[in-house]
Amino acid sequence: MATSFGPSALATPANGVTVARLLAAPFLIVMIDGSEGSWAAFILWFVLCVTDGIDGFLARRHGTTRSGAFLDPLADKVLVLGAMFALVKWDVFWWLPVALIAVREIAISMYRSAAGRQGITIPARQGAKVKTLCQQFAVGFAILPWTADDRWLFNGFLWIAVFLTLLTGAQYLFDARRVARSQLA
Repeated sequence: MATSFGPSALATPANGVTVARLLAAPFLIVMIDGSEGSWAAFILWFVLCVTDGIDGFLARRHGTTRSGAFLDPLADKVLVLGAMFALVKWDVFWWLPVALIAVREIAISMYRSAAGRQGITIPARQGAKVKTLCQQFAVGFAILPWTADDRWLFNGFLWIAVFLTLLTGAQYLFDARRVARSQLA
């Protein structure tokens, strides 16, 4: 039987995986060098993307925590935005789609945090998971040596990610407004 953790627990298996992902982010960012891709960067990226699913599995199995609800999205954003900004630095990604994604991610994170302080929980929609996957594919294809020269492929995923990022951002705002109304009624 799996050990269950309460909502205020900090030292959980899921949080351990999430913190490891955060600690690996600077190494990944340094490995992205704008060349014809990098097997080392791609392998680390792939592992970090897979461990995103593992920490979610562990959280569901052992119990979700408030710290995990904060740390997991933070790790996702640090990894995705860090990798995207590194790719902008090397002129692999155009700054505009990355800026749109970054503004939305930061704004919604701040909004969710403020709503959380008021006791309003805004659950992630399935579209947000697809959005994250598209962001991960865009970065992955840009750093994978086999596809690093296929700008149509990774830019296609990047612009799909922009669309989904903006769409899910609007959905979060709508959902939060609906949840707030129902909690106040």
